[in-house]
Amino acid sequence: MFDLDARWQLHPQVALRPEPFGALLYHFGTRKLSFLKNLVVVEVVTAIGEHPTARAALRAVGVEDVGMYTKALDTLVNSNMLVRAS
Repeated sequence: MFDLDARWQLHPQVALRPEPFGALLYHFGTRKLSFLKNLVVVEVVTAIGEHPTARAALRAVGVEDVGMYTKALDTLVNSNMLVRAS
C-alpha cells in the first residue's frame, strides 16, 4: 500500500514529458513507458518531489479525496516510476 506520509520523487532515470492528453513517463533504466491521462495525477507527479510527503503534494494541487490518487501513485511505485526520496 502506498505510504502517503513518506517523501517521494520521480526515479532519477525517469523523464516526464507533458502531452495534450496528460503526460508520458519514460524510465531509461527499464525502458518502460507510462501514459498519465489524468491531469491532476500529472500535477501531483510533477510536484511530489518538492513536498515533504505525498499527502502534502496532493493537498498542494487541491486534492481532498486521496483514495483514487493513492491507487494511481501506488501503480507508479510498482512500475518503478516513483521512488522514496532520500
